[in-house]
Amino acid sequence: MDEHHQPLPTRPSGGRVAQILTEWKTLALLGGPILVAQLAQMANGVIDTIMAGHYSAEDLAAVGIGSSLWMPLLLFFYGVLSAQQPTISGHRGAGQQDQIMPVTWQGLYIALVSMVLMAGLLLSAGPLMPLLGLDEVTSAVTQGYLQAFVWGVPGLLLITSLRGLTDGLGHTRVIMVISLISTLINLPLNYILIYGKLGAPELGGVGCGWATAISNTAAALVMLGYLNFSRYYRAYHLLADWVAPSWRRIHSLLKLGLPIGASMFVEVSMFGVIALFLAPLGAIVVAGHQIVLNITSVLFMVPLSLGMALTLRVSFLVGAGTPGTARLLARSTLFLGLTIALIHMPIVLLGRHLLVSLYTSDSAVIAVATQLLVFAAIFQLADILQVTAISALRGYKDTRLPLLIMLLSFWGICLPLGYVLTFTDWLVPAQGADGFWLALIAGLSCAAAMLITRLWRF
Repeated sequence: MDEHHQPLPTRPSGGRVAQILTEWKTLALLGGPILVAQLAQMANGVIDTIMAGHYSAEDLAAVGIGSSLWMPLLLFFYGVLSAQQPTISGHRGAGQQDQIMPVTWQGLYIALVSMVLMAGLLLSAGPLMPLLGLDEVTSAVTQGYLQAFVWGVPGLLLITSLRGLTDGLGHTRVIMVISLISTLINLPLNYILIYGKLGAPELGGVGCGWATAISNTAAALVMLGYLNFSRYYRAYHLLADWVAPSWRRIHSLLKLGLPIGASMFVEVSMFGVIALFLAPLGAIVVAGHQIVLNITSVLFMVPLSLGMALTLRVSFLVGAGTPGTARLLARSTLFLGLTIALIHMPIVLLGRHLLVSLYTSDSAVIAVATQLLVFAAIFQLADILQVTAISALRGYKDTRLPLLIMLLSFWGICLPLGYVLTFTDWLVPAQGADGFWLALIAGLSCAAAMLITRLWRF
């Protein structure tokens, strides 16, 4: 399976086009399971939202607020730990099998510290509740949800760290299966714990936190068991071949991973700030914006999965001593990303009324969301090209300058320009919520142009 998913590059008889198609096939084998895993993980959030919403509005709000607090932290630590994938993939490409477990263990040490930090921050969220303007009931449910969710943080970050090993070796189906297991456990547990079925206490939104914690822990144990007892992974002796902490290796992973984590945090925090800026425009505008954001997030899973596969493949090819093939793949995948964007754009434009109707029947919200989806369709082009370019750069272990580019694009262009276009007449008459989506198009276009220019240096 390893050689099947991450084969050494060959030069097919059909020339460069055949070589590109062969590499794209490898990306599909790597990226397909990643896409299923991402959708399964997203499904957990959807399940939580739907079930909490059917229980009460307060519980729905509490789960939503709680998720908005832990998600940026998770993405940051996920980014930090994702340094393992290209590092291990590079060692695999170079035939340095003896370097794989030392990297894996250093990732586990980073994950251990990350568990403590993330849990501590979430348990200290109480003072934020008054600042968010929450009533006593919603505040209590939010804190209860977070206190329950924290118990699953070790399992969640353990999976994230061990994924560095499995993805790095090209075995992306492992995380797909583990994510599906987590979702299948989470669904019935949500029902049982929210509504108090089968003798369990009726916990409401807090039950979502416990269900997520239990499903994450169970999935982590399954993954740990598989890596220790499966025929293939027994050769790596995960638990038997303990490796002591190495500051040199940890520093190397952090040097690569911290900019990735910071970049992810910058992006998700920007969307949170935009939501806060839009709040004065009223609940209908905010609801329409959130629907559009949710639709684009689902669509984003396709280029994101492609990008994660591209990171793995580029790092493998560089490690294998075939920089020419890595360069060909990185550049050609930009055109593949462009193709995906050209597919997404008409889907969003032509199907926007149907897509929005899946979320709400409120005519006012539908009107806002369908208008914003016009801009979201255009946004697809810049967003997909930037994630493809930055993923290729991560395969080259180039993360610091891309972080600066994302900071400039999001916080230096998107937010200031969005505020000006939304609320002022300085450039054009105030655009309302349209202004922020126009700014997103401008900022992400700048990011895509700069990242592609950077990629062309390799």
